[in-house]
Amino acid sequence: MAEVKTNVHDDYSAKYFDGAENDPENLLVVKNLKKYFPVKSSFLRLTVGNVKAVDGVSFKIKRGTTMGLVGESGCGKSTVGRTILRLQDKTDGQVFFNGKEIFSLSKKELRHERPAIQIIFQDPYSSLSPRLPVGEIIAEGVREHGIVPENEIDDYVTRVMHACGLQEYHKDRYPHEFSGGQRQRICIARALALNPDFILCDEPVSALDVSIQAQIINLLRDLQKQFGLTYLFISHDLSVVEHISDTVGVMYLGNLVEYASTERVFANPLHPYTQALFSAIPIPDPDYKMNRTVLEGSIPSPASPPSGCKFHTRCPKAMEMCKYVQPDFAEIEPDHFCACHLYNTPERNAELEPLIAEAKANIEKLAKKKS
Repeated sequence: MAEVKTNVHDDYSAKYFDGAENDPENLLVVKNLKKYFPVKSSFLRLTVGNVKAVDGVSFKIKRGTTMGLVGESGCGKSTVGRTILRLQDKTDGQVFFNGKEIFSLSKKELRHERPAIQIIFQDPYSSLSPRLPVGEIIAEGVREHGIVPENEIDDYVTRVMHACGLQEYHKDRYPHEFSGGQRQRICIARALALNPDFILCDEPVSALDVSIQAQIINLLRDLQKQFGLTYLFISHDLSVVEHISDTVGVMYLGNLVEYASTERVFANPLHPYTQALFSAIPIPDPDYKMNRTVLEGSIPSPASPPSGCKFHTRCPKAMEMCKYVQPDFAEIEPDHFCACHLYNTPERNAELEPLIAEAKANIEKLAKKKS
């Protein structure tokens, strides 16, 4: 009961993106996206709860730009990406691609849109079939979707491989014969071969050495300039995100807590969680004394998140209201959004007082029932 009352602003963030899907500059618009996974009882297999992997996320990505999505492991970054691609069904919300709502498309319409929306997986080895040579892996989707005529596929695949730093003689080799960086180039070539508009990069460099990471990042940037690609770059490495991204979204326990241009977020992080993440970035200077913000405790379970602000159990700046009311995802500065009560206006705090009192009363009633 308390949880319902403290989350009455679930779709507050979506209002900032009203009509954004009608702007031709925006390739992807996400509004109040939710993805819950049911928790079943062991005996009767009844649904006894939900794992709130994604719990009301809203953002937009302009054509030809890159959005970085960062956060701790388990915060829901990859689930956001897979739900956007409709690799799994949503619980609620809307996803617009080129002005079309992805989840309202029929199977035939979705199949027509599939080549334009591609993904690069985190582990290049497990995402490549060990039974097919590289040339066939890249050509498979091209042939299936009729990207080019059958008699031109071989030359087309060669051009795509060259664009990704692979040689023509690599066509006849199998994935196990390549290094990790080369395998990731194969995955990039496979996605690029379908002539996409949007590519979801799901931690594409986390399994690679640092020197190889730089090569892959530079390759992605070059391809973006050459083909006008749009990326959603999911990562937990803030240095990589700063290098490649135009905008940054910071996630915590299924929610977007901060969203702005890369310059704004890195120059002036507003949310205490973002500040803690940035304080952990190592500085390549042995004489520099880092002022780290250490977060105490562990991440709460998404199956049973705290009431109010989900971060209040670990936040060094938590206030009394943070325990009871979920903060609004508000525009603190021009195009700089943050979900934190620290930036509430006096008028907003006055509006929240009755909600806080009601939430307190509900929690006290629940405590008396348990006792």
